[in-house]
Amino acid sequence: MRLLLAAVGRLKAGAERDFAARYLDRLEQAGRGVGLSAVEVIEIKDSRARDIARRRLEEAIALANVIPDGALTVVLDSHGENIESAAFAREIRAWRDSGREVAAFVIGGQDGLGDEIKRRADFSLAFGAATWPHQFVRIMLLEQLYRAATILAGHPYHRE
Repeated sequence: MRLLLAAVGRLKAGAERDFAARYLDRLEQAGRGVGLSAVEVIEIKDSRARDIARRRLEEAIALANVIPDGALTVVLDSHGENIESAAFAREIRAWRDSGREVAAFVIGGQDGLGDEIKRRADFSLAFGAATWPHQFVRIMLLEQLYRAATILAGHPYHRE
């Protein structure tokens, strides 16, 4: 199964980009052994619309355009499911084993995700009830995907 991360906004040079790159590299290496064949990150330009609703709509359209037809779509949303890492790994295993070719993880911009994308989602994932900067969410998602791959591989990175 191929993994796609579609995120509004770009990581600027510095610690955030370096940290994301570190987990992306680890994920690509660990993922190969457990049937996660490739990882692609697509950055969507922030909308410059003045109205929040219009920004969300424009960003939702741009995100929808990069999600392949038939992809399992996971949105990152503070109102989504807050699950433990081992349960997340089990979800990824089930998605992979179901024959889905692509799992698309979608991260909104500063104003969150538009309702159009949320309605399209097969799964809504939260990293707690707190609101996180979208750059941090990307890093946390990459770490959790890496952790899931190590759990599936039986690697000792994850400790209960």
